[in-house]
Amino acid sequence: MSHVAGMKQTSSVAFSSDWLTLREPIDHASRNEDLLAQAVRFARSDTVVTDLGSGTGSTARAFTDPKCQTWTWRFVDSDQDLLNIAKTKHPTSALFAMDLKNINALPFDDVDLVTASALLDLMPLQWVSDLARRLHESSIAFYAAINYNGAMHWTPEHGDDNSVTEAFNRHQRTDKGLGPALGPTSATETANIFIEHGYEVKLADSPWTLGSGQTDLHLTLIDGIGDAAVQCGHPNAHGWAEARKANALSSTGYIGHTDLLAVPNA
Repeated sequence: MSHVAGMKQTSSVAFSSDWLTLREPIDHASRNEDLLAQAVRFARSDTVVTDLGSGTGSTARAFTDPKCQTWTWRFVDSDQDLLNIAKTKHPTSALFAMDLKNINALPFDDVDLVTASALLDLMPLQWVSDLARRLHESSIAFYAAINYNGAMHWTPEHGDDNSVTEAFNRHQRTDKGLGPALGPTSATETANIFIEHGYEVKLADSPWTLGSGQTDLHLTLIDGIGDAAVQCGHPNAHGWAEARKANALSSTGYIGHTDLLAVPNA
């Protein structure tokens, strides 16, 4: 889901720093620890990282290993307000307020690692292909976490769970401004593209598990999912959302994500 795995285009809250703050703890807790550790091992103490769709810099804060404290971060986002917040949290970072459309203009010079979080499911196939080509040309590794993979389920169950998920997943594939998005297949299709460019690629699960400790996040997410499903023609998605919200304190939710690490073959 985008700066929500998938909600960036379904709810105005997805663009706000409040939403990014709300989701950051579960994003960090859900990242696959082994894949994150491999990304750290690949890099050096003086690594330069470009983070795409960086928001307030949450990806940088996920790299807590002491080795990462000396890394240089370049934050790329179209929202200057979010970048300004990132700068306050990471004073030594470099900011790039720019659209992600033009792959060739992205700041990849002298970069060792490119990262992204909750981004790939918004992007079209051609954009990912162009990114892989550009990174391959400079032998740059790519780490992309929290990519929505289409799996959602709750307990207790609701009769509309499956149909709402199907409608939401259709919405995930709609054009987010660059062309039809990869949506739930983003991680697997990105993996195939990078393999074709000579990368060793690893995938790992990183699901959100929502319980009583994430009620505010759960409520906001349900609204976004319901809105997106309505936009894709589901006749009862708002009713589903109201029923889900009424049980949010006593229910659990599972939102599937996949992390990806692509390293150039020697």
